[in-house]
Amino acid sequence: MNRAHRAEDFSLTQARKIVADLFRHRPWIYWTDWLVSLVVGMVAFGAVHRGHLIAWIQSSIGWHHPAFRWALVVMFFGISCVAFYRAVLFIHEIVHFRPGSVPGFTLAWNLFTGIPFLLPSFLYRTHAHHHMRKHYATREDGEYLPLARSHPVHVFLYLAQSFILPPLAVIRFLVLTPLTWWEGPLRHWVFRHASSMVINPRYVRPEPTGKELRWWRLQEAGCFVYGWTLCGLLVAGVLPLKWLLQVYLTAVGVLMLNAIRTVGAHRYRFTGHEVSFVDQLLDSVNYPNNWLLGELWAPVGLRYHALHHLFPSLPYHNLGRAHRRLMEQLPPDSPYRQTISPGLWATVSQILREAWQSTYGSTEQVSSSQSAGVSS
Repeated sequence: MNRAHRAEDFSLTQARKIVADLFRHRPWIYWTDWLVSLVVGMVAFGAVHRGHLIAWIQSSIGWHHPAFRWALVVMFFGISCVAFYRAVLFIHEIVHFRPGSVPGFTLAWNLFTGIPFLLPSFLYRTHAHHHMRKHYATREDGEYLPLARSHPVHVFLYLAQSFILPPLAVIRFLVLTPLTWWEGPLRHWVFRHASSMVINPRYVRPEPTGKELRWWRLQEAGCFVYGWTLCGLLVAGVLPLKWLLQVYLTAVGVLMLNAIRTVGAHRYRFTGHEVSFVDQLLDSVNYPNNWLLGELWAPVGLRYHALHHLFPSLPYHNLGRAHRRLMEQLPPDSPYRQTISPGLWATVSQILREAWQSTYGSTEQVSSSQSAGVSS
C-alpha cells in the first residue's frame, strides 16, 4: 500500500469520534499516582542511604549475609530510580494540560519534583514544537534526531549523555542562573541553548516572552535556592558525600531510563524535511503488549506514543482504553495499526539495523529495511 493511499484512508475525524468521551482529565488519578510514586521513591532512596529498612528486613528474615544486603541495596536503588522516573515524567502531562484541567498540580509538581530534581517545567515547554506538523523532525524539533539514518554509534552516544547531564543541570541553575539576570550575550545564549529538555544538541529555543520569563524566573530561583542550600548542608557535614554520590547515580538511572524510552518512541527515519501527519504517526510507536514491563520503562501513558501524537491532549489514564477502541473500530487497513511494535528491543534493533545499512549498506537495503519496519 503506497503512502498516498494510506493518507486518504485515514480519517482523523473518525478516530476522534471513537474516543470523543475520553478527553476529560481525572485530577484524583494524577494526584494519587504522582504522590505515591514520589513517596515510594523517597522511601526506597532512604532505605539505600540510611540502611535502617534494609537492616530491619535482614533481622526479620534472620539472614545477615553481605550478599543478601547488597541484593537489597540494588533492589531498593532500582525501585527509587523507577519511582522517581515515573514522578518526573508527569512533566509530559503538564505540558499538555488545558487551563484548569488539574488545578494546582503544576505548582505542586514543580515544588516537590521539578525544583528538587533541577527539572522545572519550563524546560519542557518546547515539547509543543514536537507535535507541530510543520516542525516535527525538522531543525525546529528539539526532540528528534535521524538516528535510523545516522551512524549506529549515535544511539549509544545519545544514551551516554545520561552521565553528564546531572552536573550540567547543576551548572545551569546554580552558576548560570544569576548571570542571566543582566542583559548580555551570555543571557541570550543560556535562554537559547541551555533552557530546554531536548535530545538534539543543535536545537535553538526561541527566547521567552515577558510573561513566560516571569515563570522562568520563579522556577529558576527555586532551583537556585534549593541547590545552594544542599551545597551548604554538604559543606557543613550535615549531608555526607555518599549522599551526593547516591543522588548522582539515581539521576543517571532516571535519565538512562528516559533515554532508552526516547529511543523507542519513534523510528527516527526523517532527516530534516517537513512530513505529513500520517508519516508522523507511522514514525511513532505504540507498545500495547507486556503492560507491566511497559509501565516501568514508559510510564504515564508514554508506551502509547503514536496514540499520543494522534491526540496529544488525551489524558494518560485513558490512553489504554482509547487504543483498544481504535483497534476495534478503525478499518483493517488503517495506518494506525502499523504503529504497534512487539517490544522495545524490536524497535531499537530495527533502528540500529537501519542505521548500519544507511552507513555501510546499499540504497536498496535501506529502502527494503524501511518498508519492513513500517509494516511491522
